[in-house]
This record gives sequence, structure tokens and C-alpha cells, in this order.
Amino acid sequence: MKLSEYFENAKGKGVLSTADATGKVDAAVYARPHFLNEDTVAFIMAERLSHENLTSNPHAAYLFFEDGDKYVGKRLHLTKIAEEKNAKKIEELRRERHYIAHDEYYKENKYLVTFRIDEVLPLIGTKA
Repeated sequence: MKLSEYFENAKGKGVLSTADATGKVDAAVYARPHFLNEDTVAFIMAERLSHENLTSNPHAAYLFFEDGDKYVGKRLHLTKIAEEKNAKKIEELRRERHYIAHDEYYKENKYLVTFRIDEVLPLIGTKA
């Protein structure tokens, strides 16, 4: 199965981890990635810490947990290759609006941040 098909069909939750130039790590809950092709994904990001970290360190990791009782999912090792601010493409890609605890999120600048997929690993272990 293609990775894009996996993420189109899998249900679960994801966490994007980034680090600043000094190595200080952040982790934040993120929706499934948007596939531009099998080697390139994009995330819609607000002007927050994860986005700020990517300005000084282009590397990130995305951890996806499938719903259920077993430890099943994927780990994507990523490198930022581009970004667009407040792009029309963001609204085209947006799957749905999820509950956000505060209205300020909708007023913030949004970025479509594009990543190259460097490596794909299972949730547990090192063999794909």
C-alpha cells in the first residue's frame, strides 16, 4: 500500500516534533499530513513554536498512532523544503475544522509547510 493511501484511510492521532537551533525540542498534536506526492507532505501550521523552530532547524519527526489497543502507526523523518504564507492552497487542502480551544487560532497567520520524507519507520521497531 502506498504511504498516501495509508494516511488517507488510517484513523488516529499524530504528533509533530521539531527542535530549535540549540536542540531544544517541542512536540505538538497535528492532523495527518497532506500528501503532495509519495515523497512530499505538507502540514498547515499556525505561527507557533513548531513553525518557529523550523526557521532555524529544518528537520522534524511526525509520529502517528492508529486508533485501537495495539501500538500500530508510522514515524516519518522529515526535512522542510518550502513554505507559503496564508496561501489559497491551505483552504483547498484543509480536510475539516477541528475543535480548537480558543478562537485566536483562526485569526493567526497560517503557513503551508512542505517537507521531503527522508525515512519511514513503523511506530515500534526499525523495520518498515
